[in-house]
Amino acid sequence: MDMDDALRELASVGPFFAVPHGKEAPGPGFRPLTELYGEHLGHWVGEVGRRIGSGPDRVAASTAQFGIASRLWSIGLGCAALAGRIPDLAVDRVRWRLPATGSLELWLPDPGERPAEALGETVLGNLDQLERPLRERFGVSAKVLRGNAASGLVGALRVLLDRLEGGPAVDLAGALLAQGGALAGAGTFLHEEGLGVAFVRRSCCLYYQVPGGGFCGDCVLRTRRG
Repeated sequence: MDMDDALRELASVGPFFAVPHGKEAPGPGFRPLTELYGEHLGHWVGEVGRRIGSGPDRVAASTAQFGIASRLWSIGLGCAALAGRIPDLAVDRVRWRLPATGSLELWLPDPGERPAEALGETVLGNLDQLERPLRERFGVSAKVLRGNAASGLVGALRVLLDRLEGGPAVDLAGALLAQGGALAGAGTFLHEEGLGVAFVRRSCCLYYQVPGGGFCGDCVLRTRRG
């Protein structure tokens, strides 16, 4: 399966996996992702804070980063599972727009192709460009952002295992989370054939501070309170 076919098929997996691609924009208003991480960062975090009711604080900043991390992992892992290759998700290759309602929308004008083993490099390289401004402007710790990235990876993997043959995706995620991997230390990851995956992170995404929010299933605070 080539990259075009993989990206089209991914749309049937779920909304986090669907991404328009090709030279023709799917609508007006798309901008380079570098602008979202730069001059538009305050507006983006403020809008997320308004929607979840936290205000433009570190909870909103963490939530915003968690959302885009989950999107990037979903696209990359999904293509790895379907095509054995991944699109280039570097920060200068992805476009975005924020609709009045609904989640941040992404577009890949030129997806390119990279080996599946480059998944961590391309996604974490993208997220690294977002980490510094979130830490400096909103006080989100590196540990929280790292945990968000790991949790988003496992969340994408769970959906894939429910809907696709996810063998390559399991291997990629496991390698990133294993000792010596790019996300080593972010949490404890287990996979058992036929039963799926389990993950407990070593940090908290802060969503419990949202009015009416609670603890995520993989949150470290659930085990500490038990």
